[in-house]
Amino acid sequence: MGFNSRAARWAKTLFFLIAMTISLLLFSSPLLLALTDALIPSAVLSAVLSPAAAFSSAAILNYDFRYSLVDIPLLSFLRSFIILSVYSFKGPYLAVAMTCSAASLVFVCSKAWHRIMNYGGGGAIEVALFVSSVGLAVGHAVVAYRTRCKERRRLMVYKIDIEAVSPLEFEFCLTPTTFE
Repeated sequence: MGFNSRAARWAKTLFFLIAMTISLLLFSSPLLLALTDALIPSAVLSAVLSPAAAFSSAAILNYDFRYSLVDIPLLSFLRSFIILSVYSFKGPYLAVAMTCSAASLVFVCSKAWHRIMNYGGGGAIEVALFVSSVGLAVGHAVVAYRTRCKERRRLMVYKIDIEAVSPLEFEFCLTPTTFE
C-alpha cells in the first residue's frame, strides 16, 4: 500500500465529511441552531465562572435580576427546548419560535439595560453573552420563517389541476404550478 492510495483515501474521507457537514447545515438548520443555542451561552458563562459555581444552588437561590448572569444560559436552553419540541409540528412552529424569540429578546435587552445602568457597562464576557443570546434568538426567528417558506413551496409544487380531471374518468392529473 503506497503513499498515493493512502492520501487518496484520506482525501475521499475528508470530502465525505465536508459534504455531510454542509448537508447538515443546509437541511437541519433548526436542529443545529437549537443545539448551538443550548451550548454557546453556557460555554461563554463557563469561561468566566466554573460550571459548578455558575449553576450551583446558591447562585440560583440568591438570584437577583440586576446582578446574576446565570439566567441567560438557562433562558437559551429553555428557548431551544421549547422550539425543538414544537419543530415536529409544522403548524405552530413559526408562531412558537417567534414568540419565544421575542420574549427572550425583551428579557435579554431589559437585563442588559439594567446591567448598564447599575455597572455603567460590562466586561467582554458579558457583552459576548448578551450578543450571543440576542443573535441566537433572532436566528431562531429567521430559521423558523425560512423553514415555513420552504415547506409552503414544497407543498405548492404539485397541486391537483381541476380542469384536467374528466368527470367520466377517475384519474387526477398532477401538474407542476408556476409561482406568480
